Amino acid sequence: MPQIPASLLNGTVRHDWTRDEAHVLFDAPFADLIFAAQTVHRQNFDANEVQFSQLLSIKTGGCPEDCGYCNQSAKFDTGLKASKLMEVEKVVSEARAARDGGATRFCMGAAWREPKDRDMDTLTTMVREVKGLGLETCMTLGMLSDDQTSQLADAGLDYYNHNIDTSPDYYDKVITTRTFQDRLDTLERVRNAGINVCCGGIVGMGEEDGDRAGFLVALANLPAHPESVPINALMPTKGTPLGQSAALDPLDFVRMIAVARLMMPKSMVRLSAGRENMSDETQALCFLAGANSIFVGDKLLTTSNPGQDHDENLFTRLGIRSMPVTQKAAPGQAAE
Repeated sequence: MPQIPASLLNGTVRHDWTRDEAHVLFDAPFADLIFAAQTVHRQNFDANEVQFSQLLSIKTGGCPEDCGYCNQSAKFDTGLKASKLMEVEKVVSEARAARDGGATRFCMGAAWREPKDRDMDTLTTMVREVKGLGLETCMTLGMLSDDQTSQLADAGLDYYNHNIDTSPDYYDKVITTRTFQDRLDTLERVRNAGINVCCGGIVGMGEEDGDRAGFLVALANLPAHPESVPINALMPTKGTPLGQSAALDPLDFVRMIAVARLMMPKSMVRLSAGRENMSDETQALCFLAGANSIFVGDKLLTTSNPGQDHDENLFTRLGIRSMPVTQKAAPGQAAE
């Protein structure tokens, strides 16, 4: 295995990464890669602090998209029952419980291609009410128009999540109902409106090593690095096209975290979906590799997540503490 050139390890924020450079990182000896990622991580963050976020599905199922990993698509028979948009009071109650349980960011997700204009008043009220609890706010609602983005910004939304999911080359193997460029257009709207960007993707969908490199290169070469970069391990769901996908090698997942940390040194790298299927040792390696944000609670949008008792036990054993809410980035800070 090749050694890592010093030029790739200095923690400089760049937007001109090549796939060849990404492959050098992926192919490096595991110990060298983890040491480099932890070194860069400590240059930018407290290595023993992790941001605790909680995720709530505010509108479940019935989505017209055909994302091959998603049990909320109306195109697949997964047994998931579609629901209407939740009432504001219920969302606020869930957010209060999340805050009281230790979360500092509350993320609200709706299974839409894009929100309808008639729902924007409800959505912006949710943002204001949840912010009023002292929580950072994040939403993922699909594609946005300029006006919808402006309304969310005016409401004070802190983060908008819109994942690119995979590499540009592999994208149409996973999704056909919207293009990779559609994703980039929404990200540009969000960035221009002054909202922090949360953008990552999923590994374990049958992609090759080159696609993993291409995925991270596409993220790192955005005009500004996403302030939050969720790295998800596929949770295969019966009834979806990717429901029979082979299990991901845990060390390959750890490498994804480490390379993301090196290529986007000032971003929050979130250990997202898939923790339920990870050993404590794998999660510990992910934190060592530079992950410093997770979802807590026993459920993500529709899939399971380790419960609070298990997480508290793990964090106590690792000496991990919650990151204060005041450490969030201002829009564009990750690119400075």
